[in-house]
Amino acid sequence: MAERNTTKVTEFILLGFSVHREIEIILFVIISAVYTLTLLGNVGMISLIQLDSRLHTPMYFFLSNLAFVDLCYSSSIAPKFLNTLLTTRRSISFYACATQLGFFLNFLISEMFLLAVMAYDRYVAICNPLLYMVLMSQKVCTRLVLGPYLYSFSVALLHTIVTFQLIYCDPNIINHFYCDDVPLMALACSDTSLKEILIFIFAGFNMISSLATVLVSYLYIVAAILRIQSTEGRRKAFSTCASHLTAVTIFYGTLIFMYLQPKSSHSLDTDKMASVFYTMVIPMLNPMIYSLRNQEVKSALKKALGKCSALPLRHFKKGIS
Repeated sequence: MAERNTTKVTEFILLGFSVHREIEIILFVIISAVYTLTLLGNVGMISLIQLDSRLHTPMYFFLSNLAFVDLCYSSSIAPKFLNTLLTTRRSISFYACATQLGFFLNFLISEMFLLAVMAYDRYVAICNPLLYMVLMSQKVCTRLVLGPYLYSFSVALLHTIVTFQLIYCDPNIINHFYCDDVPLMALACSDTSLKEILIFIFAGFNMISSLATVLVSYLYIVAAILRIQSTEGRRKAFSTCASHLTAVTIFYGTLIFMYLQPKSSHSLDTDKMASVFYTMVIPMLNPMIYSLRNQEVKSALKKALGKCSALPLRHFKKGIS
């Protein structure tokens, strides 16, 4: 093995996609549009749920938290990514890289378990409708949200500390568009076995436990829906889960594609393309999925837009009176 330069690394260079300048400008325009829609969609969803009293239910409480996580999740990656596409300076300081990794892991894990909590919420709503408001009280809902937040923060902090306790030597070029564990480990010139064990344990636990909660919840939900006699009743029951099921399928489908593909076809370039999807596209899609397939959200949105359009007319009438 060739001897590596042991000069202490104080900053990293984000390689990104290593494409022609013209393509980078096109990517900048696309990612800017996606990130703008993410901001508008998730801030709009949170505001709508807060302002409309009809949406002050457990399901929308969890949805507002999912929107918050998506907003933070995307914001931990997009600004720096856009900066590297727009300028020739692709460096990120050692501590900024650590901060980005910490936030990224925190909100990624939070999203996993929030989707699992939302599946459990739908299970209680459909399988125990008479006890729903008792089983999903405000106190219980708060605990179900705080649990994922506290757990994800702890795990992200542990991973970040272990990752940045490694010794990094030249070269300091990260083959990615943000600071992630795998490309960072490739640069380390110290033993990474502990980090690899931690990734295996926590990634396996997070994926298996959250996905198992979703799958078991939906097995009970499907069984309950099949016992409903009327077609209209089945349709209504399924419609309450359709948006969440769509979001879960897209999110976990992307993660499974990334982590369960054969090693022979696995590459950092493939990871980068998949990472764009689950760090940029999914946070943009979630508000659309929940608004387009949900009558209550659409009704609340029409009401809010109606109030906004009525304001200029009121001011105009006051002005001429």
